[in-house]
Amino acid sequence: MPVGVLFALGAYAFYSCSDAIVKSFSGHLSVFEISFFSALFSLIPAVLSKAKTERWRDTFKLNHPWLLHVRAVTGVLGATMVIFAFTTIPLAEVYSIAFLAPVFVTIISVVVLKEHVPLQKWLLLMASFVGVLIVVRPGFRELHWGHLAAVGSALFGSMTTTILRTVAPREKRVSIFGVPTAYLLVFNGLMMIPTFVVPSLQQWAFFVAMGVLGGVGHLCFISSTRLSPASLVAPTQYSQILWAIIFGATFYHEFPDAIAYVGLVIVAAAGILNVVPAETRRRAIARFAILRGPAAAAAPPAANDVKPAQPSKKAA
Repeated sequence: MPVGVLFALGAYAFYSCSDAIVKSFSGHLSVFEISFFSALFSLIPAVLSKAKTERWRDTFKLNHPWLLHVRAVTGVLGATMVIFAFTTIPLAEVYSIAFLAPVFVTIISVVVLKEHVPLQKWLLLMASFVGVLIVVRPGFRELHWGHLAAVGSALFGSMTTTILRTVAPREKRVSIFGVPTAYLLVFNGLMMIPTFVVPSLQQWAFFVAMGVLGGVGHLCFISSTRLSPASLVAPTQYSQILWAIIFGATFYHEFPDAIAYVGLVIVAAAGILNVVPAETRRRAIARFAILRGPAAAAAPPAANDVKPAQPSKKAA
């Protein structure tokens, strides 16, 4: 397995650990307080990953100020909603709904950026949507505000991603990271004041762990993108579904039913096929056909395929 893929799998494992810790604060601290301290302690690894050629005081010297500020707003809304979702509904359901983000990104790309999307990609996105419906099953089970928050997080996350694609080549890394972090700290710092609760020593430890895990995951992900192409890195995101099932069952007694597992498989399969380039899919199919070739050749012919023996020339 390529080293870059291993780094990516590690990155999403660290992200999933951080998300599982978020869920432990459910019912104890407000969403705003969780988000504030999560952003605060994420500054620790950010300092380590800052490019030497960039300076923190240049954070707000922007080439695209309006786009970066809009991205910061959508980032705040998406982060707040996903934390609310993690603290109110099962981890596996949050991830399945969060994986609707590629659907929203595609729609925004078509409507706003006027990009062309092939039919095959639309079909895979629709399959992902159907998989989410199977997991959540609206109309057949009780839905919570957490489900709506997860949808909102996917929507705002897709906006954040689309804007990032536009500004990343022409903005400094400290600006891309620093501007939304500043928004998170100011917004959540103000919103948590009315309901602020002094965290316990254990909760402080959890906050530090969240920041470190998220930061290490970020550094691993950067390494993965440098060592392997995006077509190999992107599918590893769906490993978070496995971590959600493990952490949900181990720590929070969350056990998806059989129907939910079917939906999760559909979401993961459609998502992986969607991010893998068409050429890679064709090579995989061709390789499968080559592997099947010798076996097919060695297999005895079916009774209906046996041709009658032709008389030899000597007999004639």
